[in-house]
Amino acid sequence: MDRVTNVYIWDMDETLILLKSLLNGTYAEAFNGSKDIQKGVEIGKMWEKHILQICDELFFYEQIENYNTPFLDALSQYDDGCDLSDYNFGKDGLSPPYDDANKRKLAYRHRVIANKYKQGLHHILDQRMLNLCNELYDSTDEYTDKWLSSARSFLEQCSGMNEDSSNCCSSAGKSINHIDTNFNHINILVTSGSLVPSLVKCLLFRLDGLIAHGNG
Repeated sequence: MDRVTNVYIWDMDETLILLKSLLNGTYAEAFNGSKDIQKGVEIGKMWEKHILQICDELFFYEQIENYNTPFLDALSQYDDGCDLSDYNFGKDGLSPPYDDANKRKLAYRHRVIANKYKQGLHHILDQRMLNLCNELYDSTDEYTDKWLSSARSFLEQCSGMNEDSSNCCSSAGKSINHIDTNFNHINILVTSGSLVPSLVKCLLFRLDGLIAHGNG
């Protein structure tokens, strides 16, 4: 039997996650006074703080912000595969022009970012920061009436990760029987944001196990 591939295209911004509408208060305003607007703004600012901190401290964002690429493998042909264990990213002279030598330095950084993404937050953050991120996720989910966890649950269902997955997936207008057919599920993420902050958002909003770093 042929293996069926289901490709799902997901919009990150204000769909899988909420951020901008928290920061500018439009999420709370839609509830006509039943939501505390200032609380939502404060939650949004905390997310913004954590995202930028992780981007700069762990994902080289301050160094590569002006070299945005659509995905991490975009410069893989320039990566010679050298051991980066003792590589000094602070002194390799990454700077314009955008020539082959600098593309190789960017490719090194992309490789490290990809590895950190695959490892997950538990391997790159200390326990204190993990606790802060978990508490913020839970408080955001409560404030938004489980927007985050519901979006993640739906993504899981369409990825065939639980028993209810057959209820949300279809092919050629017909319901799919997940018991009788072998499936390959691919989640593609689209966003208006830059690559590195988008990957950090995936980690913080618990989407990294469902969306590979190459599918952002």
